[in-house]
Amino acid sequence: MSDPDMTLDDIMLVVREFVEERDWTKFQKPRALAISAAIEMGELLELFQWRTDKETTSLLEDSDYRGALADEIADVMIYLIRIADTAGISPTAAILKKMTSNREKYPAEEYRGKRPEKFK
Repeated sequence: MSDPDMTLDDIMLVVREFVEERDWTKFQKPRALAISAAIEMGELLELFQWRTDKETTSLLEDSDYRGALADEIADVMIYLIRIADTAGISPTAAILKKMTSNREKYPAEEYRGKRPEKFK
């Protein structure tokens, strides 16, 4: 199942169908999903734990490592998409709105090549 033209909203429907087919909707409330997303994020971070940037860059050439990384990224995203779905939020619209806000907050001409200072 791979379609580069699918939006996050399309993927949300695929995930929703998967959940509904298994009658898991009753378990997947926003709080439980947020906890699960955080747990999966921890598993994603484990792939980088104790490694330097150079080591990580080198590991990205390894297909097993890339596969494990892809799986963990997918797990995190699936939970985040489920949170959006249960809250009635379009992930596509939310991301596009946030990027508009980020463009205003961090104009390219002012921030190009600089790290944003979180707490000015």
